[in-house]
Amino acid sequence: MTALVVGAPVAHAQDSNEILIKNFMFSPMSLTIKAGTTVTWKNLDGEPHSVVNDAGVFHSAGLDQDDTYQFKFDKPGVYHVNCGIHPYMKATITVQ
Repeated sequence: MTALVVGAPVAHAQDSNEILIKNFMFSPMSLTIKAGTTVTWKNLDGEPHSVVNDAGVFHSAGLDQDDTYQFKFDKPGVYHVNCGIHPYMKATITVQ
């Protein structure tokens, strides 16, 4: 069991396509990826959040603590993201 606990943070650190929702912020707030990449958002806050694209391309349901949402970015472009519940929370994803 110790090996599993020690190995888990390493796996997280290597997952550059994960955006954490913590302290009412997206982290990182800016991400550049290649087309065809799936991004995962994970809510670490005790409050619900959602993941919404300003242009309406995607919209998650409310995410409770430890819930995740994934979206595969097939088309290049700049995607502006916010929390539908807390619109001041913003992030930008650039797809090349």
